[in-house]
Amino acid sequence: MSRMNKKRKHEDSINTQAWLLTYSDMVTLILSFFILLYSMSTINVEEFKLIISSFQNALGILKGGETIILEEDLISSGAEGPFAGIESPEDIEFYNIYNKMQDLIDREGLQGKIEVNQEERGLVIRLLEGAFFDSGQAVLKKEAMELLDEVAFILKGIDKQIRIEGHTDNVPINTERFPSNWELSAARSVTVLKYLLAEHGFSPYQLAAVGYGEYRPIVPNTTPENKALNRRVDIVVLRAEAAKGEAK
Repeated sequence: MSRMNKKRKHEDSINTQAWLLTYSDMVTLILSFFILLYSMSTINVEEFKLIISSFQNALGILKGGETIILEEDLISSGAEGPFAGIESPEDIEFYNIYNKMQDLIDREGLQGKIEVNQEERGLVIRLLEGAFFDSGQAVLKKEAMELLDEVAFILKGIDKQIRIEGHTDNVPINTERFPSNWELSAARSVTVLKYLLAEHGFSPYQLAAVGYGEYRPIVPNTTPENKALNRRVDIVVLRAEAAKGEAK
C-alpha cells in the first residue's frame, strides 16, 4: 500500500471516530443540566428518580452502581429521633436544616447558647437570653450578632414562613421602656427580625414577630436554671400546614 493510501486510511479512521467526542460532550452537558436543576429546586423525589432512570436507559450511563445518593435514602436508613422514617420532601428539607444547625452547635461549642428542636409546628431554633441579650434589655450583644449571622446563613433562601417568638420568665419587669414582660419579649423578637431584614436581606413577607411574655414556658419557673431556659427567643421555621394562617 502506498504512503498516500495509508495516510488517507488513517484520516478516514479519525473522521469516523470524531462523532464520539461530540456525543460525549453532549451527554456530559445534559447530565450537568439535570444535576443543576436538582440542586436549585425542590422537586418530587420519585419524579427525579424516574428522570434519572429514563436518562440511564436512553444513554446507557451510570450503570453498574448508582452514583447519586438521595437524601430520603439516607433518612430511611440512618435517621434517628424525631426524623426516623420520614419520607416527604418537607421532612427532608427540615432534616437538612436540623443537621446543619446541629453541626454548627457542635462545631462552635454553642451548647447552652443555641438549641434546635423538631416540633409538630416546625423546626425551633432557640436563642437563649444569656448569649443574646443582657438582662432586661432588647439590644443584641456584639457576639450575639455573630451567632445570628451563622443561623441566618443556614436559613437564607429557604421557602418557608419564619415566626420569631420572644419569651421571658415569670419575674415581673417594670421599667420606663418595658412596663411588663409583654413589651420586653415583643421588643426582643422584633430586634431579631430587624437584624435578619437589615443584615441578611430576608423578605419582610417571610418573617413575623410576636411576644408571649411569661405565658409559654418550656419548663416550670421553679429554679434559676429553669427560668434561664424560659428567657429566650425562638426562631420557628414553620411547616406548610402551620403557616396557613401567616400572611404572605
